[in-house]
Amino acid sequence: MRPHAFVHRETRWTIAANRWGHRALVRRCFAAVSRLGDGLFWYALMGAIVLADGYAGLVASTHMAATGLAALTLYKLLKRWTKRPRPFASDRRIRALVPPLDEFSFPSGHTLHAVAFTGVALAYYPALAWLLLPFTVSVGVSRVVLGLHYPSDVLAATGVGLVLAMLSLSIAGAA
Repeated sequence: MRPHAFVHRETRWTIAANRWGHRALVRRCFAAVSRLGDGLFWYALMGAIVLADGYAGLVASTHMAATGLAALTLYKLLKRWTKRPRPFASDRRIRALVPPLDEFSFPSGHTLHAVAFTGVALAYYPALAWLLLPFTVSVGVSRVVLGLHYPSDVLAATGVGLVLAMLSLSIAGAA
């Protein structure tokens, strides 16, 4: 597929997802998921893991926090390097349904963090997959529906988050 054709198709997908988000219930649901993905969900999870599993939970939560710090550093570097405008800034047909946290689109920081946190958390607590996997997917989808990211921003962030989680687990010997 030619680059222009890809951009055109991706813009069409983003417009369609964003229009879906114009429905009040859909917008509220994805805005809530996105807000939880700002960090609140992950901090609550880390605290709950410590409360539920004591020292072992502290080890897992510390590992998640360290991976999150690495994700934040990588995310900021990639944003500054690529400087891809957000969909709503590039196409008047796309509306930002919640305020963005920063100026640029690539990669989706919410998705990158969600995937990295989920990867590390599931290495310690695989029984949490029923909660973490749907939430992580919902975070990624929310970013497109809310007009803040293109699907490629979310897919790239998913790949980066997976690699980061695997590297983190490998370094820690937890994999």
